[in-house]
Amino acid sequence: MLKKVLILAGGGGHTGYGYALAQSLHGRASLHFLVPKGDELSKIRMSRFGEVKILTKPRGPKTPNHQFILRFFRALYEASKLLSNDYDVVVSTGSNFCVAPAFFAWLKGLPIVNIESPVRFTKASKTARILRPISTITALHWPEQKRILKGNVVGPMLPKPETRSWNGGYILVTGGSFGHKALFNAISESDLEDVVMQTGQVSPEQYKKRHPSWKIIRYSNKFHELIAGARLIMTHFGSTVLEALIYRKPMVIVPNPEWTRTVGVEDARFLAKKVNAVVVSDITLDNLLEAMKDAANRELPIFSNGSDNLANMILDL
Repeated sequence: MLKKVLILAGGGGHTGYGYALAQSLHGRASLHFLVPKGDELSKIRMSRFGEVKILTKPRGPKTPNHQFILRFFRALYEASKLLSNDYDVVVSTGSNFCVAPAFFAWLKGLPIVNIESPVRFTKASKTARILRPISTITALHWPEQKRILKGNVVGPMLPKPETRSWNGGYILVTGGSFGHKALFNAISESDLEDVVMQTGQVSPEQYKKRHPSWKIIRYSNKFHELIAGARLIMTHFGSTVLEALIYRKPMVIVPNPEWTRTVGVEDARFLAKKVNAVVVSDITLDNLLEAMKDAANRELPIFSNGSDNLANMILDL
């Protein structure tokens, strides 16, 4: 009988790590998922591998504390109803979304696997610090992360390529699920013609008016196709950096100054050194254009796939 694995896909890049792991476990385990309420993109992506249920996510990048407390208790209540004893393993992808269901899984005696974010180098995430004492496996992407968190280095959680890499001649500018207004505003001042922009929760209308020739979208459930065809990618953090690695795309990493609760410029520099990308912390058009020139001439490193390594560890539990 196949092992029954519940993956807590926390949205955005966290769903990306869960997706990569699901690819490695597909056909080798019975896969089930919890995704944040209202996150239709995560629901669509994970449903190709197995059953998907929804749960309240306590906190987003700008959620005030009073709302966070109410949402956390709601998530605890919902998790108590959704978690059953017949799962063999529960996998947290590192978001605060994962804390409530992981806690109830632990109370039921189920093994917990927690994946730390690949962008953490100076300080472990709160979720990782909370879940580490109750986790059977704490999965780390990089050896350097052992300085901030006790765990098993499995390698970067790379997804498997789903299409061929090609050069469509365009620059892909992405802000992830929540968007990146500072990056969008700066690049919009340019006279670049071949741009594909993914804006997430940021309204795309002003950019469409200024650049009618640009392809501008909010979300895509086939985002890998846009990565595969780009000649260069500008992004914040998240799983886009790891996807760019497998499609061999040069990168400019632009930390979002609005995200005060996540990692900052120092972590971005660590990550950029690992993947040979260029970091822009002072977000101006001149700096972005100069970074594009620099990034275009860089060779990307090759890594073993941490998703496959972690999948084998889970199946061996």
